[in-house]
Amino acid sequence: MNARTQTFDFTTECHQISEVVSCIFHSILFHRTLGKFHYRQEGRYSIGTIGYEDIDCDFIDLTYVRCASSALAKTMNHYVSAFDQAIRDPSNMTENGVRSGQISLEFYNKKKVNWPFAAECLPWEVWTIRIEIKTIRSEIERQMNREYLGELVGEKVVLIAEVMNRQQYLPKIPAQSEVDLIFDTSYPDIQPYLFRITHSTTSPPSTTSVGKTVRRIFRETLAF
Repeated sequence: MNARTQTFDFTTECHQISEVVSCIFHSILFHRTLGKFHYRQEGRYSIGTIGYEDIDCDFIDLTYVRCASSALAKTMNHYVSAFDQAIRDPSNMTENGVRSGQISLEFYNKKKVNWPFAAECLPWEVWTIRIEIKTIRSEIERQMNREYLGELVGEKVVLIAEVMNRQQYLPKIPAQSEVDLIFDTSYPDIQPYLFRITHSTTSPPSTTSVGKTVRRIFRETLAF
Protein backbone atom coordinates (compact mmCIF):
# COMPACT_ATOMS: atom_id res chain seq x y z
CA MET A 1 0.00 0.00 0.00
CA ASN A 2 1.34 3.45 -0.94
CA ALA A 3 1.17 6.11 1.74
CA ARG A 4 -0.95 9.20 1.10
CA THR A 5 1.18 12.34 1.01
CA GLN A 6 0.47 16.02 1.44
CA THR A 7 3.03 18.86 1.29
CA PHE A 8 2.68 22.47 2.44
CA ASP A 9 5.16 25.23 1.56
CA PHE A 10 5.73 28.32 3.70
CA THR A 11 8.12 31.26 3.72
CA THR A 12 8.57 32.60 7.24
CA GLU A 13 10.77 34.60 9.55
CA CYS A 14 12.81 32.62 12.06
CA HIS A 15 10.56 33.38 15.03
CA GLN A 16 7.47 32.10 13.16
CA ILE A 17 8.75 28.61 12.39
CA SER A 18 7.64 26.89 15.60
CA GLU A 19 4.12 28.30 15.49
CA VAL A 20 3.58 27.37 11.84
CA VAL A 21 4.73 23.77 12.35
CA SER A 22 2.93 23.36 15.68
CA CYS A 23 -0.34 24.67 14.25
CA ILE A 24 -0.28 22.34 11.24
CA PHE A 25 0.87 19.20 13.08
CA HIS A 26 -1.41 19.69 16.10
CA SER A 27 -4.35 20.23 13.73
CA ILE A 28 -3.53 16.95 11.98
CA LEU A 29 -3.09 15.04 15.23
CA PHE A 30 -6.37 16.40 16.56
CA HIS A 31 -8.07 14.41 13.77
CA ARG A 32 -5.79 11.38 14.09
CA THR A 33 -6.23 10.88 17.84
CA LEU A 34 -8.85 8.92 19.77
CA GLY A 35 -9.65 8.67 23.44
CA LYS A 36 -8.21 5.83 25.49
CA PHE A 37 -9.57 2.38 24.64
CA HIS A 38 -11.23 0.42 27.44
CA TYR A 39 -11.69 -3.24 26.54
CA ARG A 40 -14.37 -5.12 28.45
CA GLN A 41 -13.65 -8.36 26.67
CA GLU A 42 -12.17 -9.33 23.32
CA GLY A 43 -14.15 -7.60 20.59
CA ARG A 44 -16.00 -5.23 22.95
CA TYR A 45 -14.64 -1.86 24.00
CA SER A 46 -15.46 1.76 24.74
CA ILE A 47 -13.47 4.84 23.78
CA GLY A 48 -12.86 7.74 26.14
CA THR A 49 -13.31 11.40 25.28
CA ILE A 50 -10.66 13.87 24.13
CA GLY A 51 -10.33 17.32 25.62
CA TYR A 52 -9.34 20.24 23.43
CA GLU A 53 -7.92 23.72 23.93
CA ASP A 54 -7.53 26.91 21.88
CA ILE A 55 -3.98 28.13 21.27
CA ASP A 56 -3.34 31.78 20.38
CA CYS A 57 -0.23 32.33 18.26
CA ASP A 58 2.14 35.16 19.17
CA PHE A 59 3.79 35.76 15.79
CA ILE A 60 1.03 35.00 13.27
CA ASP A 61 -2.60 36.13 13.37
CA LEU A 62 -4.19 32.77 14.12
CA THR A 63 -5.82 30.68 16.84
CA TYR A 64 -5.92 26.90 16.45
CA VAL A 65 -7.30 23.90 18.31
CA ARG A 66 -5.22 21.04 19.69
CA CYS A 67 -5.76 18.04 21.96
CA ALA A 68 -5.70 19.05 25.61
CA SER A 69 -2.87 16.64 26.41
CA SER A 70 0.24 17.98 28.13
CA ALA A 71 2.10 14.79 27.19
CA LEU A 72 1.34 15.20 23.49
CA ALA A 73 2.23 18.90 23.64
CA LYS A 74 5.57 17.99 25.22
CA THR A 75 6.29 15.46 22.48
CA MET A 76 5.45 17.97 19.76
CA ASN A 77 7.53 20.72 21.39
CA HIS A 78 10.54 18.40 21.46
CA TYR A 79 10.46 17.71 17.72
CA VAL A 80 9.50 21.22 16.67
CA SER A 81 12.25 22.77 18.79
CA ALA A 82 14.83 20.41 17.27
CA PHE A 83 13.73 21.41 13.77
CA ASP A 84 13.67 25.09 14.68
CA GLN A 85 17.26 24.93 15.96
CA ALA A 86 18.47 22.96 12.94
CA ILE A 87 16.99 25.32 10.36
CA ARG A 88 18.31 28.40 12.22
CA ASP A 89 21.84 26.99 12.40
CA PRO A 90 24.26 29.31 10.56
CA SER A 91 25.77 26.31 8.77
CA ASN A 92 22.36 25.58 7.21
CA MET A 93 22.76 28.00 4.33
CA THR A 94 23.20 27.54 0.59
CA GLU A 95 25.71 29.44 -1.49
CA ASN A 96 22.90 31.87 -2.33
CA GLY A 97 22.33 32.60 1.34
CA VAL A 98 19.05 30.65 1.57
CA ARG A 99 18.15 28.70 4.71
CA SER A 100 15.44 26.08 4.36
CA GLY A 101 14.30 22.70 5.62
CA GLN A 102 11.41 20.30 5.88
CA ILE A 103 9.71 18.37 8.65
CA SER A 104 7.37 15.40 8.21
CA LEU A 105 4.64 13.82 10.32
CA GLU A 106 4.23 10.17 9.34
CA PHE A 107 1.51 7.78 10.48
CA TYR A 108 2.27 4.08 10.29
CA ASN A 109 1.25 0.58 11.33
CA LYS A 110 3.48 -2.08 12.79
CA LYS A 111 3.60 -5.52 11.20
CA LYS A 112 4.73 -8.45 13.29
CA VAL A 113 7.64 -10.45 11.94
CA ASN A 114 9.37 -13.56 13.18
CA TRP A 115 11.71 -13.34 16.15
CA PRO A 116 14.39 -11.94 16.56
CA PHE A 117 13.53 -9.19 14.07
CA ALA A 118 11.82 -5.96 15.09
CA ALA A 119 8.32 -5.21 13.87
CA GLU A 120 8.12 -3.73 10.37
CA CYS A 121 6.77 -0.18 10.13
CA LEU A 122 4.36 0.48 7.25
CA PRO A 123 3.52 4.18 6.66
CA TRP A 124 0.01 5.00 5.44
CA GLU A 125 -0.06 8.81 5.61
CA VAL A 126 2.69 11.46 5.47
CA TRP A 127 2.33 15.21 5.95
CA THR A 128 5.35 17.39 5.08
CA ILE A 129 6.00 21.06 5.76
CA ARG A 130 8.70 22.79 3.71
CA ILE A 131 9.96 26.09 5.07
CA GLU A 132 12.24 28.75 3.64
CA ILE A 133 13.44 31.53 5.93
CA LYS A 134 13.24 35.13 4.81
CA THR A 135 14.52 38.34 6.39
CA ILE A 136 12.17 41.32 6.78
CA ARG A 137 13.59 44.73 7.64
CA SER A 138 10.50 46.93 7.51
CA GLU A 139 7.99 46.90 10.38
CA ILE A 140 5.15 47.52 7.91
CA GLU A 141 6.24 44.54 5.83
CA ARG A 142 6.52 42.44 8.99
CA GLN A 143 2.93 43.21 9.97
CA MET A 144 1.70 42.41 6.45
CA ASN A 145 3.61 39.12 6.53
CA ARG A 146 2.14 38.28 9.93
CA GLU A 147 -1.40 38.73 8.57
CA TYR A 148 -0.73 36.96 5.28
CA LEU A 149 0.92 33.98 6.96
CA GLY A 150 -1.97 33.71 9.41
CA GLU A 151 -4.43 33.53 6.49
CA LEU A 152 -2.29 30.99 4.63
CA VAL A 153 -1.87 28.68 7.62
CA GLY A 154 -5.58 29.03 8.37
CA GLU A 155 -6.39 27.89 4.82
CA LYS A 156 -4.20 24.81 5.33
CA VAL A 157 -5.99 23.99 8.59
CA VAL A 158 -9.32 24.10 6.71
CA LEU A 159 -7.82 21.88 4.00
CA ILE A 160 -6.69 19.41 6.67
CA ALA A 161 -10.26 19.16 7.98
CA GLU A 162 -11.55 18.59 4.45
CA VAL A 163 -9.01 15.84 3.80
CA MET A 164 -9.92 14.12 7.08
CA ASN A 165 -13.60 14.03 6.10
CA ARG A 166 -12.94 12.19 2.84
CA GLN A 167 -13.62 8.50 2.42
CA GLN A 168 -10.13 7.07 2.61
CA TYR A 169 -8.09 4.32 4.20
CA LEU A 170 -7.78 4.21 7.97
CA PRO A 171 -6.42 1.27 9.94
CA LYS A 172 -9.18 -0.90 11.38
CA ILE A 173 -9.75 -0.87 15.12
CA PRO A 174 -7.63 -3.80 16.32
CA ALA A 175 -8.25 -6.53 18.84
CA GLN A 176 -6.92 -5.78 22.32
CA SER A 177 -3.87 -8.00 21.76
CA GLU A 178 -2.83 -5.96 18.71
CA VAL A 179 -3.73 -2.41 19.73
CA ASP A 180 -0.03 -1.47 20.01
CA LEU A 181 0.39 -2.22 16.31
CA ILE A 182 -1.99 0.60 15.37
CA PHE A 183 -2.05 3.11 18.23
CA ASP A 184 0.45 4.74 20.55
CA THR A 185 -0.75 3.64 23.98
CA SER A 186 2.00 5.42 25.92
CA TYR A 187 -0.07 8.57 26.53
CA PRO A 188 -2.16 8.55 29.74
CA ASP A 189 -5.13 10.53 28.37
CA ILE A 190 -5.28 9.98 24.60
CA GLN A 191 -4.50 7.35 21.98
CA PRO A 192 -3.15 8.71 18.69
CA TYR A 193 -2.40 6.55 15.69
CA LEU A 194 1.26 5.56 15.69
CA PHE A 195 3.30 8.45 14.34
CA ARG A 196 6.85 9.70 14.03
CA ILE A 197 8.36 13.07 13.15
CA THR A 198 11.55 13.56 11.14
CA HIS A 199 13.23 16.62 9.68
CA SER A 200 16.04 17.61 7.34
CA THR A 201 17.68 20.89 6.33
CA THR A 202 19.38 22.20 3.22
CA SER A 203 23.03 22.21 4.21
CA PRO A 204 25.70 23.57 1.85
CA PRO A 205 28.12 21.18 0.14
CA SER A 206 31.41 20.51 1.84
CA THR A 207 34.00 23.26 1.32
CA THR A 208 36.75 20.67 1.06
CA SER A 209 37.42 20.26 -2.66
CA VAL A 210 39.09 17.32 -4.37
CA GLY A 211 42.09 19.46 -5.14
CA LYS A 212 42.54 20.47 -1.51
CA THR A 213 42.27 16.85 -0.42
CA VAL A 214 44.91 15.73 -2.96
CA ARG A 215 47.30 18.51 -1.89
CA ARG A 216 46.84 17.58 1.78
CA ILE A 217 47.61 13.91 1.08
CA PHE A 218 50.66 14.93 -0.99
CA ARG A 219 52.01 17.07 1.87
CA GLU A 220 51.44 14.29 4.39
CA THR A 221 53.29 11.83 2.09
CA LEU A 222 56.30 14.16 1.76
CA ALA A 223 56.35 14.71 5.51
CA PHE A 224 56.41 10.96 6.05
